[in-house]
Amino acid sequence: MKLIGSLSSPYVRKVRVVMAEKKLDYQFVQANPWAPDTAVSASNPLGKVPCLVMEGGEAVFDSRVIVEYLDTLSPVGKLIPSSGRERAEVKTWEALADGVLDAGVLARLEAGGFDGRSEAERSQVWIDRQFGKMHGGLKAMAQGLGEKPFCSGVHFSLSDVAVGCALGWLEFRFPQIGWRTEYPNLARLADKLALRTSFADSKPG
Repeated sequence: MKLIGSLSSPYVRKVRVVMAEKKLDYQFVQANPWAPDTAVSASNPLGKVPCLVMEGGEAVFDSRVIVEYLDTLSPVGKLIPSSGRERAEVKTWEALADGVLDAGVLARLEAGGFDGRSEAERSQVWIDRQFGKMHGGLKAMAQGLGEKPFCSGVHFSLSDVAVGCALGWLEFRFPQIGWRTEYPNLARLADKLALRTSFADSKPG
């Protein structure tokens, strides 16, 4: 398998962490989807990363679909429950973490982080709206985690992979958001996850 992605993308990191936790072999191909000469669209018509290219050349995307597929390839380190409320809970945690990331990416885009727009062409109202989503997501994460050792209870799961990648990216791209001080339980979780080889080897920056 070949994983196409950027080292700074939290969605790519989620897949890389799952690959490491599942002990799956793959080739990592770095690609910047924002570069004018990017070849990402040759595998993913949406021009987004991550993109998993199978041995036969078929492509799988986006990150949620990829990690769902990867979890079926090996019984090692099962990350997603097979059915029922437990499965729905894990997938909801993933949706929450990805939603925080989506808002962060939109805020960076509007601020001109990629397209070089002038100050007059940016909407502070839109940026503030995305920050509101990030703060709301962080509050929900902290409330959902409570004093549990992991997001979905006593076992490490995709919930923690998704939340850990979201928190790591916020620390990387938005250090001004003081989630560690406001939500010490999230900080404890992030620090615990950082000790895992899968997270340490994929840290952005």
